[in-house]
Amino acid sequence: MNTSSGDRDYASPPCFMHELASGAQAADADHWPDVRRWRKAARERLIAERLAVPAKTRSELAEDIANQLDRLIGDPAGRVIGLYWPFRGEPDLRPWLARCAARGAETALPVVIEKGAPLVFRPYRPGDTLERGVWNIPVPATQAEIAPDIVVSPLVGFDAARYRLGYGGGFYDRTLAALAKKPLVVGIGYAFSQLPTIYPQPHDIAMDHIVTAG
Repeated sequence: MNTSSGDRDYASPPCFMHELASGAQAADADHWPDVRRWRKAARERLIAERLAVPAKTRSELAEDIANQLDRLIGDPAGRVIGLYWPFRGEPDLRPWLARCAARGAETALPVVIEKGAPLVFRPYRPGDTLERGVWNIPVPATQAEIAPDIVVSPLVGFDAARYRLGYGGGFYDRTLAALAKKPLVVGIGYAFSQLPTIYPQPHDIAMDHIVTAG
């Protein structure tokens, strides 16, 4: 896929950035508004690019990602896996989640309770009753909650330091910071969504792994 426009847009860092010891680029706290504007523009471009991917291609890429997840996670039996309901062109891993459930995993979906609060994970198996949540994304109708051992998180963009660019609500960062036991966190996206850096801030939490295709 053609990513030349992204190369032009993001080849040079904004003037307010500085280098971290890791080689990643960050912004001083005073420049957070500038970072937010930059992230908004990057987010809009990347979402438009993935929505332009044909449905058949997205399905093939999702199966590639599912196979990589199998190799990464191994036997899912007895483990709690939190996934996501696909939204705005995200890889659809619901068939993979169903296979994990059939192999003995406990499976769950995230639910937004309120703005500015961490997500909660509610048990979900294919066929369970769903209701409409925030942004009309289906969520489990049950009020039960479960703590995930593995969180498979969608991303809009990412960088080599495994920092995730999401939708800007900060839900996943707050959730990971609030969980009593840290899960294995795997970011999921498309290879063309990689950026030189997302300009990480103190509240950003890096993924343990990032799995992509395309």
